[in-house]
Amino acid sequence: MPLAKKSGKKTKTAAKKVEPKKIEPKKFEPKKFEIELVSTPKEIAHVEQFLDQVNAAAKLDDGTFYRLLVASTEAVNNAIMHGNKSDPRKKVFLTILFKKHESLTVTIQDQGTGFNPENVPSPIDDSNLFKTSGRGVFLMKELMDEVNYSFGKEGSKVELVINLKRLR
Repeated sequence: MPLAKKSGKKTKTAAKKVEPKKIEPKKFEPKKFEIELVSTPKEIAHVEQFLDQVNAAAKLDDGTFYRLLVASTEAVNNAIMHGNKSDPRKKVFLTILFKKHESLTVTIQDQGTGFNPENVPSPIDDSNLFKTSGRGVFLMKELMDEVNYSFGKEGSKVELVINLKRLR
């Protein structure tokens, strides 16, 4: 202990104990992005512009952004063409929830009646290799970490998930 002089006498004084400052880990609030599309094929062009805006916040590497772009475009195309039958009175809702360093979840909802994903023929079967369509569901499964479907009164939903923890 340090010594202090008082009136010519040496006395002991206690050193002040300094508590270390607690550093809280930085918490990132999830960011939500939304766009509503009319069910016409020309609307698919808006998906890339929308995803560019999302990527300005997410800062994905090129490979991950490509996966996001292809899978999301395929899902929106399926929602417009198959779910809503290209009916311009129907809408497709594209929502992205970005949780920094955790996940990026894309939800595409149409106003269609739904389908059974298990009944979609595999595009890599010999009989389907030269068909000009039928690869969307396959590509979504291959490119995303998770693909989930739900069907209800409001329409069909597909949820595409990229696990960002795995990319660190």
